[in-house]
Amino acid sequence: MSSTLPTLDDVGAAAARLEGVAHRTPVVTGRTLNERVGAAVFLKAECFQRTGSFKFRGAYNAIASLTDAERSRGVATYSSGNHAQAVALAAALHGIRSVILMPEDAPSLKVEATAGYGAEIVTYDRYAEQRTALGEQLANERGMTLIPPFDHWDVIAGQGTAALELFEDAGPLDLLVVCVGGGGLISGCATVAKAQRRPVEVIGVEPAAGDDVRRSLVEGHIVEIPTPRTIADGQQTTAPSERTFAVMRERVDDIVLVTDDEIIAAMRFVFERMNLVLEPSGASALAAILAGHIDVAGKRVGVTLSGGNVGIDRFVELMSA
Repeated sequence: MSSTLPTLDDVGAAAARLEGVAHRTPVVTGRTLNERVGAAVFLKAECFQRTGSFKFRGAYNAIASLTDAERSRGVATYSSGNHAQAVALAAALHGIRSVILMPEDAPSLKVEATAGYGAEIVTYDRYAEQRTALGEQLANERGMTLIPPFDHWDVIAGQGTAALELFEDAGPLDLLVVCVGGGGLISGCATVAKAQRRPVEVIGVEPAAGDDVRRSLVEGHIVEIPTPRTIADGQQTTAPSERTFAVMRERVDDIVLVTDDEIIAAMRFVFERMNLVLEPSGASALAAILAGHIDVAGKRVGVTLSGGNVGIDRFVELMSA
């Protein structure tokens, strides 16, 4: 892919690579949810994706797009957990080595799953060390190909296949609500949304403690913040990348914020009323709707449930808070 912004054709090419490999995850609806928010809501349940999150789409597309020489060197990345698992599995499916830089306090479920897919894990302190620099250094030292979690065009195109399926299965939408960490998912999804014949508004959702994307879009340049303290570990990014920022400036209409308590309330709602288990990051987009931060009345609304990687002990702890 060139340095220009991704297109619907790029997402379509990613979908072709993923066909028969990634799960086509269900689009879930619920009468109680629709009545509560006054809208027709379509939930793209990426908690049922391979490795438990949307991240498999981008990781597999990026590794499948490498040359034989690039793959032969193995791949490296840095991740709090979901991209780590995705790269580890995608590498295993291609029969190549992987090494993953993960924070020392990453959820044990995600660490164990990453190791289970055959990756070598190297840890760091997310509050004292800069993961991008460490990840690049690790890849260079090992002579491996770096597959970053969102600053990569093929990763972005792969993530966009979630929205491609959502529009195919749900039909026309007025609004697409997507969780935002580094911006890879919303960049890919917004690329699909803005290519629809019918106008679609795209709104991203960040934790209130980690509003780096909102600040960046408001100020017109990339703003870096300290590592946010939030239960949504998949959204503990400190800044968007050059690539995701460029896409979001052009294709994302707004960013709203949710508190940790609102995220927990959304996790509880979908567990009790829809039998879905979500991790905090996976529930943030829905949390914004349930909390009334987005006007959805009378609209057809698509929402990404981006992941479900939460251990039982942590889930019970959060539900008891």
